[in-house]
Amino acid sequence: MRGSRRPLDTQEALMAEKLNVQPREEFGKGAARRIRAEHKIPAVVYGHGMDPVHLVLPGHETALAARNSNALLELALPDGTAHTVLIKDLQRHPLRRTITHLDLIAVRRGEKVEVDIPVTLTGEVVSPAIAVLDVNTLTLSADAMNVPEQIEIDLEGKEDGFQLFAGDVVLPEGAELVTDAETLVVAVQVPRVDEELEAAIEEVEAGGAEAGADSAEESEGAEESASEE
Repeated sequence: MRGSRRPLDTQEALMAEKLNVQPREEFGKGAARRIRAEHKIPAVVYGHGMDPVHLVLPGHETALAARNSNALLELALPDGTAHTVLIKDLQRHPLRRTITHLDLIAVRRGEKVEVDIPVTLTGEVVSPAIAVLDVNTLTLSADAMNVPEQIEIDLEGKEDGFQLFAGDVVLPEGAELVTDAETLVVAVQVPRVDEELEAAIEEVEAGGAEAGADSAEESEGAEESASEE
């Protein structure tokens, strides 16, 4: 059955993380290596028709903020200028997984951006059913300054057969769904045992029972022969 429309429990908006940054003055691979050796991250800000702005970000603070893929950052420069940005692209070291470079997009209040918002599930469904998450994110168009951190779906007490589609998720005020409304987000269902596997199990169990019966008959026959002797 199709899930009914209802408000979600939590749709937290992201708060801007303020980072004190420096203008980047050296370029090239050697300069980039020196920046990373100082536990800092080279980055570029694009957007609003301006020339790209090359910056150096603090490594630890940036890594913490970037744990959310839609992190809103407020970058403060020494001369008092600032840029409010979203992470557009993030590159990591293939082995250490540390951030090696960031592409950032400048945003303004009231500006709409398309973002993929993670879907999380809470609550216990009625046993023996389980919840099956069909998509991990929903794409929304939202105010750049009011991007939800997650979309939480409460499945407490939901039974086998429950389904929730993207179009049935109540979105935060001002946000619009970009994902196809007919996309199945989550379903509650009882796990189905594969018919062939079930038949194989029954066959093995039946074979075991027959073997046990044959063994019992052989044992009885041996006992009778022994008593006759």
